[in-house]
Amino acid sequence: MPETPSLRPLAMAAISLEIFLSLGALAGGAALMLGPRGEIIPLPLSALQGSPFATYFVPGVILFTILGLGPLAAAWLAWRRNPRAPDAAFSIGVALLIWLAVEVAIIGYSSDPPLQPFYMLLGAVMAGVGLAWRVRQQ
Repeated sequence: MPETPSLRPLAMAAISLEIFLSLGALAGGAALMLGPRGEIIPLPLSALQGSPFATYFVPGVILFTILGLGPLAAAWLAWRRNPRAPDAAFSIGVALLIWLAVEVAIIGYSSDPPLQPFYMLLGAVMAGVGLAWRVRQQ
């Protein structure tokens, strides 16, 4: 049986970042869906004023699916050495940056705790890893 080649450093970095993001997004999304009025994560409903959302349920669904399940699918592609994995890694990073831009536009910027700056950096790093990985494949 032929030996499978080891994953390259950029692939391992992408997998690690994707799993890290996925774990947080799955937990956060589930908490928002199960406590859509701030019962689990203490977020005021007043922060949603002017947004299309009355509760945190729909943002929880988006967080759970796009930024929770999406990175798991991207990590699986990388693990399987799928040639689309670099594009998936880049796309997940960009999706995280879009999520944060919309979040800041709707509820505002907060650096206490510094989750928004941390995840902005994570999104940029993930997009950068995906882009560097794609360039190295060509």
